[in-house]
Amino acid sequence: MNRPADLDLRDRYKSGVLPYKQMGYWDPDYEPAHTDVIALFRITPQDGVEPEEAAAAVAGESSTATWTVVWTDRLTACDLYRAKAYRVNPVPGTGPGTPTAQQYFAYIAYDLDLFEEGSIANLTASIIGNVFGFKAIKALRLEDMRIPVAYLKTFQGPPTGIVVERERLDKFGRPLLGATTKPKLGLSAKNYGRVVYEALKGGLDFVKDDENINSQPFMHWRDRFLHVMEAVNRAAAESGEVKGHYLNITAATMEDMYERAELAKELGSVIVMIDLVIGYTAIQSMAKWARRNDMILHLHRAGHGTYTRQKLHGVSFRVISKWMRMAGVDHIHAGTVVGKLEGDPNVIRGIYDTLREPHTCANLEHGLFFDQPWASLRKVMPVASGGIHVGQMHQLLTYLGEDVVLQFGGGTIGHPMGIQAGATANRVGLEAMILARNEGRDIWNEGPQILQQAARTCAPLRAALDVWKDVTFDYASTDTVDYVATPVAA
Repeated sequence: MNRPADLDLRDRYKSGVLPYKQMGYWDPDYEPAHTDVIALFRITPQDGVEPEEAAAAVAGESSTATWTVVWTDRLTACDLYRAKAYRVNPVPGTGPGTPTAQQYFAYIAYDLDLFEEGSIANLTASIIGNVFGFKAIKALRLEDMRIPVAYLKTFQGPPTGIVVERERLDKFGRPLLGATTKPKLGLSAKNYGRVVYEALKGGLDFVKDDENINSQPFMHWRDRFLHVMEAVNRAAAESGEVKGHYLNITAATMEDMYERAELAKELGSVIVMIDLVIGYTAIQSMAKWARRNDMILHLHRAGHGTYTRQKLHGVSFRVISKWMRMAGVDHIHAGTVVGKLEGDPNVIRGIYDTLREPHTCANLEHGLFFDQPWASLRKVMPVASGGIHVGQMHQLLTYLGEDVVLQFGGGTIGHPMGIQAGATANRVGLEAMILARNEGRDIWNEGPQILQQAARTCAPLRAALDVWKDVTFDYASTDTVDYVATPVAA
């Protein structure tokens, strides 16, 4: 432990107040063990607070420290249980000469013994539990984490995973197509079911409830489930394809959610949905239920933007993606790049890799600071939704790949020829683009021409392209990656 030579144990444990660095929470010589959990924080210290002291304070307050010296440390293996801040780097593009206060990337290591096995709630209670309100720092953001294999193996992971989901649905070689029922609030159960039927019959694989459709006066949840599953089964019978609808089982209590999930299973649904706002314990509970019952579990990331979007303070969505893969969800909304919601291309790439790869390599350009093996935890299917339409199909396929659910809500239900035609336009546009890609065509540059060619024999696709043309939401992203490329000798 890096402790000043003149600070012996009698001085270290003398009653009073010591800087966190002198308490042992700063150790620039520390070499993280392969079993350590490592957190990377973006720290903006208060004026007059040294970056190393700020990092030590975060390490201390997220592990064993308090504001004053306590001799009861000596009743524990205190050097083991203290988190160690071991590296602090200035964030590029911040500080003097820039419009932004000086920020630092602080690396903090935590011994594995600090965490309960298989518990996201316990992990987060330490890492983000108290430090975000600490006065010694102006702002704090959890940018990334390295989760050791020893800890990953205590988690269930996704109950189904991408490979098994495709096998159950019998759908291969292309993205899955979905839509959110619109309007998401106000429809009666019968009319809601009608929307679902039309969209699935037109060629979609999934339709979904949105985050805030639960059990309101205009539509009780049981009525919605009955009418929706009637629509799903009818569309599946008529199309010969497996169809699904994300039945949102989010509710006030776990008992209510289990009741709704059981009815969804009895009615033959292949998938249920929950919202991020139900909390980590509830998410893990539903993940275990989904695995026991062979059910795909869809997670809507409702509420995440309140703490993931800002660069200065909060938690990056890369970290949320890691936690949710550990907790055990099969789907998660993960950004679109070209839609109406936040999505820098590099940031989205880092999120998608985190969800889908068996081993995620460090890539600062994508916001990934650590190599992350996934210890055979199943892959999560990213969901792209929010302001996208068929005219962007070539961009979506290029940016996001094929292991993704493309959800066109308004881009299906807003079609001038009706819902079924909107779904058909999306299906034809997707299959035309997949065929062109498989034939070796440059879909990025030829995409609009490929769609126009397919539209010659598909009136719904032609109408969709005429209505939405090149509509896009071209705003600068607030969450971007800060890094400086290192020149390499030729």
